[in-house]
Amino acid sequence: MIKESTASAFVFRTGADGVCRTALVRHPRLELWLPAGGHVEVDEGAAEAALREVHEETGLRAELLAGPSLSLPAGFPHTAPVAPWWVVEMEACADNHTREPHRHIDHVYVAQVRDDAADAGAVHEVRWFTEQEAAEVDGLSEDSRLQVKQLFAMIADGSLRLAA
Repeated sequence: MIKESTASAFVFRTGADGVCRTALVRHPRLELWLPAGGHVEVDEGAAEAALREVHEETGLRAELLAGPSLSLPAGFPHTAPVAPWWVVEMEACADNHTREPHRHIDHVYVAQVRDDAADAGAVHEVRWFTEQEAAEVDGLSEDSRLQVKQLFAMIADGSLRLAA
C-alpha cells in the first residue's frame, strides 16, 4: 500500500465579539468541510506544508501552535520542528497525486490567526464556524467533527490557549 505524508491545520481566531471560531474549507472533490491541508512536498516538512496549505486554500497567514511533545534533552544538537497535535493514518481514494487508492499519514496541526481577512489568493470556499455550528453543520467529515469538538473543549478549559 502506498503511503503519503500530508499535513492539515485547524485554524482558530477569536473575533471582536469574543467568540472563538475555526476556519474550514469546502473541499471541491469530496464536497466536505475540512481543515485546510494537503500533501507534504519533497522540499518541506509537515509544519511548513500545513502553513503553505492554509495560505493557499484560505488566503490566511496563520501561525502554528505547538502540539504536545516531550522536550529535547539538554544539549541535543538538532532543531525540533513544530509538533503536530495528532498524526493519523487514513484511507485515501485516487487523487491527482496518486491514481490508485492509498493511505495518507496526516500531520494535524492547530493554528491561529489574529486577523480573519483572507487575501484574493484563496482557492477554496472558506467559512468560519463557531463550536455550535461545527457540531451541527451538514457535510463536515466525522473525523474532523470529533477533532474540532475536542479542540474547542480544550480552548474552553484553558488547556489550549490562543494568543490575544
